[in-house]
Amino acid sequence: MPPTRRQTLDRLRADPAVSVLIIGAGINGAGLFRDLALQGVDTLIVDKQDFCAGASAAPSRLIHGGLKYLETGEFRLVAQSTRERNLLLRNAPHVVHPLRTAMPTHSWWGGIWPSIQRFFRRPAKIDDRGILISEAGLTLYDFLGRHFRSMPRHSVTLGRKVRESLPDIRHDVRALHTYYDAAISQAERLGFELIDDGCRAHRGAMALNHVTLTGSDGEAITFDDEEGNAFQVRPRIIVNAGGAWIDEINRQLGQETRHIGGTKGGHLIVDVPQIRDQLDGRMIYFGTPDGRICLIYPFMSHVLVGATDIRCTDPDQAVCDDDERDYLLEAVHYLFPEVTIGPDQVRYRYSGVRPLPHSDAADPGQISRDHAIVEDRIHDWPVLSLVGGKWTTFRGFAEEVADDLLARLGRRREVGTRQLAIGGGRDFPRDATSREAWLARVTAICEGDRHRAITLLDRYGTRGEAVARHCAGMSAGGACRQRPLDSLPGYYIGEIDFVCRFERVEHLADVLFRRLPIALAGLLDDAVIEEIATLCSGVLTWSEARCRDEIDRVREIAVRAHGVSLGPGADDTTASGDEPLSSTSGNAPRKGTSSTQEPAS
Repeated sequence: MPPTRRQTLDRLRADPAVSVLIIGAGINGAGLFRDLALQGVDTLIVDKQDFCAGASAAPSRLIHGGLKYLETGEFRLVAQSTRERNLLLRNAPHVVHPLRTAMPTHSWWGGIWPSIQRFFRRPAKIDDRGILISEAGLTLYDFLGRHFRSMPRHSVTLGRKVRESLPDIRHDVRALHTYYDAAISQAERLGFELIDDGCRAHRGAMALNHVTLTGSDGEAITFDDEEGNAFQVRPRIIVNAGGAWIDEINRQLGQETRHIGGTKGGHLIVDVPQIRDQLDGRMIYFGTPDGRICLIYPFMSHVLVGATDIRCTDPDQAVCDDDERDYLLEAVHYLFPEVTIGPDQVRYRYSGVRPLPHSDAADPGQISRDHAIVEDRIHDWPVLSLVGGKWTTFRGFAEEVADDLLARLGRRREVGTRQLAIGGGRDFPRDATSREAWLARVTAICEGDRHRAITLLDRYGTRGEAVARHCAGMSAGGACRQRPLDSLPGYYIGEIDFVCRFERVEHLADVLFRRLPIALAGLLDDAVIEEIATLCSGVLTWSEARCRDEIDRVREIAVRAHGVSLGPGADDTTASGDEPLSSTSGNAPRKGTSSTQEPAS
């Protein structure tokens, strides 16, 4: 078993020396942590929030090659991204799934001249990517994504078949180009599993969430947690994986830097069955007349809509505000003008700040989504800041940084990660026979409930078997863990107990917003919050006052940061009194936030 939080703190107080200190446990930091741990490097990763709680919890949830990067000639990035996409489909099949994608086009010749201008890095607005330019781009996309390919190549649908496929789509759509990328259903869970895998791989690999950097004297760095447990760390090398907070972390370490120029990406989870049914499992990747790119695809019984691209100087205040919400709803309405859609259908919204490199570009969409390692010397430490990157390429980025660090430490790589399964993707059943064997075994543990076994496999991957066995036991108080929650029948008491005991939970929000996709699925309400808080309190031995504080904190986050309506007494920011968009208007969105953009991933 990995060391507990208490054991980790005791170890650091006894011996604060570590080879590598990683500050920031988003996807870049988590991927690097696992890689270093697999090589046997003593590594500590810390975060002021929970693991994967910043921008890594707020992507468009795509694992994609970056089709749009072709327009700016970033062929190397596309080749790397498509390869990493294909690897993640193999290594994390429990949370990464193929996503059939349709790209509507309105003309044969549109977009050719603006695409040429953008290729040579000249400003140009593309309000129509025509059939010919789309066909050329997708042919190249297929070629660059040929390594480890596991999905079909692109195809095109013309004429009346477009209307048969999507009855409510705009009438001026002439063709649908269909290609395949991938989506990640539970990004936050995969981030935690990388941390967990690292802690299990090497006893010198340690992870602490909810700790704050409080000072540095040039010899040691001091941290403190919420319970007043201060400790020092004496690293040989520091990796700043703080994302949008990189410059602030460097300032706290003792040097002013200007590495980051982040942009905010807002997303919506919308309850609109009419569109969800027509999507039939597909994502639509579409442009609007103001030159922006948006997306919409089915997600946990609703649809996910994204994304904005707005410069942001304070990542702590990044939320998807009402203007962004209205813009995204109007973008959907532009694509489906016959469908009524309004703010009252938004079940959840979120935003994060992409850690893009500092740039003076007028258009945020033109800033490269590639990654880079920037080295500073702060006191006597080499500090490597991980700038840029995205969910799709985290493994490759981690490999690059780990190889650099291993060379500095005089060590050699022992384990490759290219084809190494992550968390619940380990021993995942890939064919009908092995899947049936897994389900039969776990169904027996679940008292013959096959549907329950399927749910556990979908939610946790092969780790679902350990969850099932835990649910089959009795709690310390003698209560049956094999009982569904009163407020949320799709979850069992034992699941909450398991997550609290074995998944480094410190707060109620860790469970509801990250370890489990409860909030993300639009399932948060007061009854759910109260019942799960009570269960967490029993496992984590919270006082009654602490439990009430946790409930209040979750309600505040849900309303302020995610626009969730929790009923009477909540400070509801969802503007439920707004009028829905007309079901007959086909107007384009009123205003944009940039002329072009790439979905966060």
